[in-house]
Amino acid sequence: MTGAPPSPTPKPEVRSGLVGVISHRSSISSIIGATLTYRGINIDELTENGTFEEIVHLLWEGSLPRQPELDALKAELQSAFPLPGAVIDSLRTFPQDADPMRVLQAGMSILGMHDPDAASNAPADNRRKAARATAQLTALTCAYHRVRKGNDPVDPSPALGFAGNFFLQLNGREPDAIETEAIDKALILHADHELNAATFSGRVPSSTLSDLHSALASAIGTLKGPLHGGANRAVMEALEEIGSVDKVEAWLEQKLAAKEKIMGFGHRVYKHGDPRAKHLKLMSKKLGELTGQPHWYAISETLEALVTAGKDFPPNVDFYSASTYYCLGLPPDLYTPLFACSRAAGWIAHLFEQYADNALIRPRALYTGPTEAHWVPIDQR
Repeated sequence: MTGAPPSPTPKPEVRSGLVGVISHRSSISSIIGATLTYRGINIDELTENGTFEEIVHLLWEGSLPRQPELDALKAELQSAFPLPGAVIDSLRTFPQDADPMRVLQAGMSILGMHDPDAASNAPADNRRKAARATAQLTALTCAYHRVRKGNDPVDPSPALGFAGNFFLQLNGREPDAIETEAIDKALILHADHELNAATFSGRVPSSTLSDLHSALASAIGTLKGPLHGGANRAVMEALEEIGSVDKVEAWLEQKLAAKEKIMGFGHRVYKHGDPRAKHLKLMSKKLGELTGQPHWYAISETLEALVTAGKDFPPNVDFYSASTYYCLGLPPDLYTPLFACSRAAGWIAHLFEQYADNALIRPRALYTGPTEAHWVPIDQR
């Protein structure tokens, strides 16, 4: 009597781009259908009611802060804004036309060299580094922009929160209420987004037990790409190319005929609409009216109507963030850095989670090359 024949070895499944692969357990944020939550709280509730500092506490500590906890976090972030003098000196050596995202990636590594807890991955040390890195990334963005324009960096104000100080350090003046609200909402909306490409990129070095600053530098480099954080910059370039509402239809027909991608529409995860987009659409309208630039919103709204007509291809968070940021006075090459300043909070929450329950991230590849090749002496090649 013979046993059953051995089961054939299953063919390994390759999923390009790791689509649908579940690689981590996480309690930080979730995307279920068209709903985004941070720690189980709907993004709409957070955006309509919260401040960025409250969301930072939620992401890092797992709960909304009580008033003493919020006051302590605000003070901690405020004290961390100032950059080491050597970092500012480094910014002055960078080319004035350098991509600010390259500056942030390099700057994060330089900040790591000056951090007193740089060599330690102990939870308490990482928590101190987290506050410094989050505040200093914003200070770095603003300082480089001012330095490249021939201006000195601006000190933060203890009277302002995180969003207000971002505006102040960038523009050299305090924001009004709508400008503060817009930055706060943008920071909240971008703070985390489950296991996106940049977050995954940050978790990989932390899984090797590399330090927090190195992991953040990796995430920044990943966010830079036009298929990730760089999309909002491409959207603004398109709006500037269109110029006026009456030219939208002809511009779109030309792009579609050339089979060019229309940036700011569709999403890898959301199939029926990005829940974050409506908040920035409202801010785009408000800021356009406030600053006397309503045409950017009008162009965007017309383009959205034409692109989505008869198609389930709604705008994503990048689409209306472009005109929102433009009305805030940000040049297009600072759109992705603002995204990074926000997403650093989420990246850090994921790094905390990775360090606490670590497994080295080391996937395999399906080899498709030759298997019977041999060395050939150089005179016979």
